[in-house]
Amino acid sequence: MNDANYAILGVGNILEKDDGMAVYATAFLEQNYTFEPAIDIINGGVEGINLLNHFMEYKYILILDTIEIDDKPGSIYHIPSSELTGYGLNSGGAHEIGVLQCLDILEMMDRPLPESSVLGIIPEEITLHIGLSETLTKQFTIYIETVVKILEKNNFKVKQKSQADSLREVIEHFASPKRD
Repeated sequence: MNDANYAILGVGNILEKDDGMAVYATAFLEQNYTFEPAIDIINGGVEGINLLNHFMEYKYILILDTIEIDDKPGSIYHIPSSELTGYGLNSGGAHEIGVLQCLDILEMMDRPLPESSVLGIIPEEITLHIGLSETLTKQFTIYIETVVKILEKNNFKVKQKSQADSLREVIEHFASPKRD
């Protein structure tokens, strides 16, 4: 275990267009910002049950994900995890067992739950494609700014690095085959 008590956990599938939003956001935050005190940034991808360990390790977790709420695509919601039943967060598909199920398992194990909340964004298109819809691309900066505001409200100092990667560069990193 490390010294950080706070984590940002991005979950989603980059192969399903807008469902990859949180994965891109975590990579963007890690590449472009520093945090004081330290924050662990975790790409949870489609890890499912493997996320359980993260929920046992940290006291506070900000979960980034897409959510299914009857509102226009690109709408952003910040919701305490305790209020998330019925929102379709990680409820099936590539996620299989997701965030809410991990929290349920911790409760059944009589383990303490981390203080957590979800910064969710409504996707426009979930289809087989690496990248984001035009709507979520336009909302990306606002999504990142919302993460920063949440952290600052929780007494973190957030500083943007002088050499910043763009969203396009982050997506290209995921889309490019790894070469040794």
